[in-house]
Amino acid sequence: MNRRELLAAAGLAPLAGISQGKEAAQGTKKELYELRLYQMASAQKTQALIEFLGKAAVPAWNRIGVKPVGVFQMADGKKPDVYVLLPHPSLESVLTATHRLLADAEFLKAGAAFLEAPRKDPAFTRIESSLLLAFDECPKVEVPSQKDSRIFQLRIYESHSVKKGQKKIEMFNAGGEIALFRRTGLGVVFFGEALIGTRIPNLTYMVGFDDDDARKKAWAAFGKHPAWQKLRSDPAYRDTVSNITNLVLRPAACSQI
Repeated sequence: MNRRELLAAAGLAPLAGISQGKEAAQGTKKELYELRLYQMASAQKTQALIEFLGKAAVPAWNRIGVKPVGVFQMADGKKPDVYVLLPHPSLESVLTATHRLLADAEFLKAGAAFLEAPRKDPAFTRIESSLLLAFDECPKVEVPSQKDSRIFQLRIYESHSVKKGQKKIEMFNAGGEIALFRRTGLGVVFFGEALIGTRIPNLTYMVGFDDDDARKKAWAAFGKHPAWQKLRSDPAYRDTVSNITNLVLRPAACSQI
């Protein structure tokens, strides 16, 4: 089965055609992101997951072209859950990743304890997953900091209608909000439009900082910048966001972001 047949079988050929057309016009190929939330029962289970990701999954994802992989935990440590960001170069990569991992003998061997966890003692409670399409103004993952003290914010902007959701995406792209993020010290990691997942319609993005002081300084600079004051008062972008989820995360030792 070739790529076109594979996409058609999955019912995603029209999406692939639209994405390819935009990429050709821009001269830049936009990534697709799978954002996973591993819901964990305990800190002990989380540690086992982190070990599995570091020893088996992240290297295996890299071998099939999924990189850099981000692995994040809650900065306050109150929940044992783990977020994993998987940047895919194509829709075909999304569709075939699981089968390619399960055909990887090194992955199966290194991850055996996690992959073969018994039903009575599962390795995780559940996995929630979203598929995101990168924004025009941030077509690929960026790594803003590699300091040990670095932290990240994962923010999800829900909209009450698809039309308003698209206007907020426009605000980030053509409106210049992403460019302003860059100018004021908000370290861009990724911006993605949710194609599949929960709380649709939404856009999801991540920004990173050297430390918490840098985070506070950057947001303060952004909030008082004249360009932001002008943009936020533009009636074209009024009422585009109905709910915001804001999570402060720290990278796990195995994270490549």
